[in-house]
Amino acid sequence: MKIVIQRVSEASVKTDGITVGSISQGLLLLVGIDEDDRQEDADWLIQKILNLRIFGDEEDKLNLSVLDVAGEILCISQFTLIADYKKGNRPSFIKAAKPPTAVPLFEYFKEKIAASGLITESGIFGADMKVSLLNDGPVTIVMDSKTKM
Repeated sequence: MKIVIQRVSEASVKTDGITVGSISQGLLLLVGIDEDDRQEDADWLIQKILNLRIFGDEEDKLNLSVLDVAGEILCISQFTLIADYKKGNRPSFIKAAKPPTAVPLFEYFKEKIAASGLITESGIFGADMKVSLLNDGPVTIVMDSKTKM
């Protein structure tokens, strides 16, 4: 799994002009699922993300996690994160998980994040979505479960 983590002051996602998810201070997570990803990958990333100290403390040092600040989380599925761009100029998405694999893993990811007690919103898997965000910092981090070893 590959995830782009953005610390935000606010973020929202619309489908067909209707807001389907919206958060205030917290994290926007763009989630790409590879055909080889499993629940263990999601579990590892969830622990890293929930405990990642990227929020400022009273001295404005990055010492607090999203759990510490009771932030909110917006999860967006984004298969384009799994693009293979090495050959030619048109990216290939052949390694992105197909819906029968990706949907259950994305749902598992969202449920485990929500089980942390944080407000958790999401877009609609496979839908054409319009994502808006106010990146705070900016702070943006990319995590890949393939690099956990």
